[in-house]
Amino acid sequence: MSRDEEIESVYVGGAKPSSYPIKLVDYDPEWPQQYAKEADRVRAALGDKVIQLEHVGSTSVPGLPAKPILDMLLVVADSADEPSYVPAMQAAGFVLTIREPKWFQHRVFKGPAADLNLHVFSRGCEEIPRMLAFRDHLRRNAADRELYANAKRDLAKKTWKYVQHYADAKTEVVREILKRALA
Repeated sequence: MSRDEEIESVYVGGAKPSSYPIKLVDYDPEWPQQYAKEADRVRAALGDKVIQLEHVGSTSVPGLPAKPILDMLLVVADSADEPSYVPAMQAAGFVLTIREPKWFQHRVFKGPAADLNLHVFSRGCEEIPRMLAFRDHLRRNAADRELYANAKRDLAKKTWKYVQHYADAKTEVVREILKRALA
């Protein structure tokens, strides 16, 4: 299976090719407040099914340019058990857009109000501490924050069939930074 076929297979309803360039903007100090509002919406929908909820991704790192899309991390008991949380999320207006059973049973929702990617993983998933370590390292390490910002800016200048191709192209620099973050 080619990478394009793989990308298309995980999108609920099929992937839509990008018809626009990657747009990076300077850090917006309103992003934490937007996250808090959306986190309240998730907690209201799921109640005690929320094991952990975090603001992650570039919008969670002051000083880092980002696509103006909030990334959120939601931990539930079992992300593969969609009947336990998807209906409540849909009732609250969230839309399930990605289902990746081969990658940690990862799910992604789009939000009803803000432009966001709500990443869902199961309790104990090894990706959770990596995401948090990467975020926390970038928050406190100016050199790696600048390294990542420069890589993002360079890659955003290119044309990508899918936004996922842009994300994939960042893999090398992310691994390099993550190695230091986990050391």
